[in-house]
Amino acid sequence: MPYSKVSHQQQGRASLFVRCLLSTLFCVSTMACGSGSSGSSSTSATTSPNNGSGVITPIPATNITRDPVGLLHTEGTYWVREDNRPIQLKGANLGNWLIQEFWMMGQGSAGIDDQCKLEAKLDARFGYAERDRLYRLYRDNWMTTRDWDMLVKFNLNLVRLPFIWSVVEDEKNPGHLRSDAWVYLDQALAEAEKRGIYVILDLHGAVGSQGWEHHSGCAGKNLYWSTPEYQARTVWLWQQVAGRYKDRAVVAGYSLLNEPWGTSETEMARVVKTLYDAVRSVDSKHVVILPGHAAGINAYGNPAQAGMKNVAFEMHFYPGFFGWGQPGLPVHKEWLYCGTSGNGGVCEWNARLKNLNTAFLVGEFQPWAAMGADAGGQVTRTTYDVYASYGWAASAWSYKLITNAGGQGNGTWGLVTNAPDSKVPALDFNTASMAEIEALFKQFGTVNYEPQQAVMNWMNASNTPKPFN
Repeated sequence: MPYSKVSHQQQGRASLFVRCLLSTLFCVSTMACGSGSSGSSSTSATTSPNNGSGVITPIPATNITRDPVGLLHTEGTYWVREDNRPIQLKGANLGNWLIQEFWMMGQGSAGIDDQCKLEAKLDARFGYAERDRLYRLYRDNWMTTRDWDMLVKFNLNLVRLPFIWSVVEDEKNPGHLRSDAWVYLDQALAEAEKRGIYVILDLHGAVGSQGWEHHSGCAGKNLYWSTPEYQARTVWLWQQVAGRYKDRAVVAGYSLLNEPWGTSETEMARVVKTLYDAVRSVDSKHVVILPGHAAGINAYGNPAQAGMKNVAFEMHFYPGFFGWGQPGLPVHKEWLYCGTSGNGGVCEWNARLKNLNTAFLVGEFQPWAAMGADAGGQVTRTTYDVYASYGWAASAWSYKLITNAGGQGNGTWGLVTNAPDSKVPALDFNTASMAEIEALFKQFGTVNYEPQQAVMNWMNASNTPKPFN
């Protein structure tokens, strides 16, 4: 099969996901839905539209905000506006833009299958200056004005923006900013703000890599946890980012580390607390997002009791993938409708978060891939609505996917992909000419798009779908 998130993840993320996550996320827990919670929210939000049996009444898509962005914060288990009115945050990840995942652009042959390998190969063949120029060309074409406009067509008001540390820090001069450190982050905030879209800044790849997987930039490294210098540089990096954007309302929050699974849950929580403190030393206003481990969020305890305020937890839920059943209606129904007992799935997580009185971000999920067009559209809309009914923010993986053959087929991992008339070659970066590499990178900005039309239609529909009837 083509190199893809599915095939890679089954080799990387899946082992952790299956061993540790499924037992706590998907199976029936001892907590009752909406019970066992000693915490209570002081927000003015209304009660989630759950009829008590675990069946959710989806919220009409017309409730998506298009108001001018205003500073958000968390109040209890809700994301809220400045006046404490709850906000539904429904979004997508801008994967493969500011940190590359080669399966998302039809590349990865001949051993060049992560960003570190490509950077090293381009350095060796053409020199650092040319590598830097090529990366600017790539980034200028992966996200353009039409992409930002397309996000609005999907009725989304949030993007999670994964980036690698070297977008900000000068790799040739550690502890110093790149001369163009803020070009792409500033651009993203400006484009989003014009369209009423909030941005979560997600450090997807820390220096040294915080896990073994390719999506942290360098596969097979996981040096972050064993290298104090890398941890100190990441503290510095977050101080730079938070210091620059502390007054930008379009920033919904700072996601401190993506999937920090290269260490124990306890060590993860300890190090993340240092990053929280780093942000708070320069920014007291924005939401700080605490990443979950493959084993969950228990190591944090109650954030408020640890002195952490205005925070949200983050987890990634992938029913149908990575050992969690198969794509199809049953696995999504089981998860979204709280299992056969009514106490599992999302109800288990709702009870846990109520007990901690803390907000939530489902930072990654994938409800339409391999589902067929209309079923994928209905389940996607229902998933967003269910998460919103609990006050959770949610960002699907991913906005854009480019394949060699093009076309949505039975459902790719992209809300948009290249159309079948815009095929993309798979290059061997060991031998491809400069002209061929430039042409590929430019093509990413000019291919004809084929959106997942059923998802777009259902995300804009005034009626709610009933995929499980």
